[in-house]
Amino acid sequence: MMPAPVIDNVSALRKAVSEWRRESQTIALVPTRRALHEGHLSLVRIARQEANRVIVSLLPDHGIDMARKVEESSRKLSGLADIVFAPPLSTMVREREYTTVTLSGPAEAGLEDRFDPDHFRGAATMAAKLFNLAHPDIAVLGEKHYQELLVVRRMTEDLHFPVRIVSGPILREAGGLAVSARNRHLSKDHRAHAAILFQTLKSCAEGLSAGDAMADVLEAGWAVLSKADFKVDYLDARDALTLAPASQSSGSLRLFVAARLGATRLIDNVAIPQFSMQSSR
Repeated sequence: MMPAPVIDNVSALRKAVSEWRRESQTIALVPTRRALHEGHLSLVRIARQEANRVIVSLLPDHGIDMARKVEESSRKLSGLADIVFAPPLSTMVREREYTTVTLSGPAEAGLEDRFDPDHFRGAATMAAKLFNLAHPDIAVLGEKHYQELLVVRRMTEDLHFPVRIVSGPILREAGGLAVSARNRHLSKDHRAHAAILFQTLKSCAEGLSAGDAMADVLEAGWAVLSKADFKVDYLDARDALTLAPASQSSGSLRLFVAARLGATRLIDNVAIPQFSMQSSR
């Protein structure tokens, strides 16, 4: 099967999109940043089910051989994507940019934004650019980067982009570790017990669902991870729709964790089923 066709300029992308629009075909966009892996491909498969045409964007990544990345990605996307949009960095990020997206709400939840304050502004601005360039009906984002998913979803609503945001579930390895490009940086020893992160997260979620006190559950989870050589940045329960603190939630909750194992920083999250604040106090 032939590799997916690659487009590296805006004019060619817009021409292809215009032709699809004339044929009344629906378009899905899957934005990606780092090296393409099975987690990304699972999102592309969702896009394939949701729309007639699929565009996968490969954004330039510092320190990465982009020519090789584009070639490998094009092969992996054979039969899945109609276009691989791989523009040069100068197309997507100008030397001087005077216009960006200003954020609050889920972008200031005190989770990932505590450790990379400018990330979500850049991610939302990039998403807005891609929506303007590709004019998708649907954009598929993964739940692994859950805070970014909510930031982009809220930006899409607030700025009235005619794009439906579809979320894809986290793809996991056999032991439960979330599939990520970062996993390849784990040492052999760290790789052997990295799944403890998900196992602890799942155990905490089950405890909360059973009505155990939240403070006790989170403290115990933090202790388990620390004992397993994780340096924990946060372990916290938040409202699944707004990322507000659990105490302010009136609906479903989600449990979030970020921790370093050696030099590799891992993030994960799980839903907390059948949770009640009343029973968790």
